[in-house]
Parts: sequence; structure tokens; C-alpha cells
Amino acid sequence: MSDKYDSLKLENQICFPLYACSREIIRKYKPFLDELDLTYTQYITMMVMWEEKEINVKELGEKLLLDSGTLTPLLKKLEAKGYVARERSKADERNLIVRLTDLGEQLKESAVFVPQKMAECSKLTAKEAETLYKLLYKMLDE
Repeated sequence: MSDKYDSLKLENQICFPLYACSREIIRKYKPFLDELDLTYTQYITMMVMWEEKEINVKELGEKLLLDSGTLTPLLKKLEAKGYVARERSKADERNLIVRLTDLGEQLKESAVFVPQKMAECSKLTAKEAETLYKLLYKMLDE
């Protein structure tokens, strides 16, 4: 017989294993990112920058699912390290553009090992990882 409070048990929540897994994955990234002197959030920002080279801050926030309150100090730190430059758009000064610097591009070479190292840490097969990826993005799709 089911208890009316079963839905409140931690073991019955999808949010808890997602939360715990996210924390564990970021913990596993840490030693690799420490070698690059990046936090996880800086790393995912640089991944977008390596792909885009130049992007509007608003678009960057949308890609990373980060608000401006989180993104602004993050970009300031990356700029202080010399990896990105921020400048107002000449076409519309309300828009702030983030541009990858040469030093930021060079960092890509040092970071190329990170995804492989993380794959080695995973207990998932390639097929399981692909399935999980699709399911997670399905949950994020609005």
C-alpha cells in the first residue's frame, strides 16, 4: 500500500540524482581544470568562445543558461587572464561583445585533453552517454 507521502521521499526524486551527479562531475573536472587555471563555469564559457570566437553577451548567457549576474564577473575574470576581451558593439552600444583573444585561442590547445580525461572517468558506455545526453537536453528543452 502506497503512502501519500511517498512522493516526498528523496529516493523517489529525479532532481536529487541529477543534482548529486552534477556535483560529482564538476568535482571530477576540477583537477584537469586546475591545470588550466579555470573553474568549471569559466571552462564552459571558453568552450563557447572557442566555437564562436565573438559573441554578444546576451547570446552567450543563453547558450550557457547563465544570467548576467553570474556572467559579468566570470567574463571579467577571463578578461583579466587575457583570454577574452569585452567591448561595446559599434553598431549598437547597448550590446556588449565578447571576443576570444589570441591567448584564449592558445588555451584551447592545452584544454583539448579534458573531454577525453572526463570520458575515462565515466562509468557509462558511449551509447549510454549519448542516451543520457539526449534525455538531459530533452528535459532542458522549453
